[in-house]
Amino acid sequence: MELLIGCGNSRVKKLYIGEDKEWKELRTLDIDPNCKPDVVHDLNVLPYPFEDNTFDEIHAYEVLEHCGRQGDYRFFFAQFSEFHRILKPNGRLLACCPTFNSIWAFSDPGHTRIISPASLIFLSQAAYAQVGESPMTDYRGIYKADFIRLVDKVDGESYNFVLGAVKPLTDKPLVCDNTQSNLVEKIEDAPNT
Repeated sequence: MELLIGCGNSRVKKLYIGEDKEWKELRTLDIDPNCKPDVVHDLNVLPYPFEDNTFDEIHAYEVLEHCGRQGDYRFFFAQFSEFHRILKPNGRLLACCPTFNSIWAFSDPGHTRIISPASLIFLSQAAYAQVGESPMTDYRGIYKADFIRLVDKVDGESYNFVLGAVKPLTDKPLVCDNTQSNLVEKIEDAPNT
């Protein structure tokens, strides 16, 4: 089952894994009932109205920058912990948002934060091994979830990424493909960087 958050009026699958270009069992969520989502909910209100381990994929297209506030680390970790909670083991979060240097980053009055490759480092428990050896802040006291970054792709003014939910008792380990070849594609045939 897939969840498209902040769906608005579009039901297009913009990011996909391999050849999986079509939705299998789509659920939609948006704050605006006029968009006719399956679930009307504000992404700034936690917890999300789903059971644990519900979704194989969560898709977030140009919506994460509308949530929380820059520097609000508590909400940042709480939101990604919610994504982790509702994803099945080995589930994936596929997302795109403006890069920090995009004209849209803070031109849109509804944008309240930037998601960057550097901010996603804090979502991996393995990354905390560098605490004490680098300036990295240790958030393990408030953040217990774990994601592995499977794809990072800057495409013009858009930052596309895929995170895999690391959960105990999984039968297939997640593997990071640093080559990024054919793992995630934009339907608009954007070039790889």
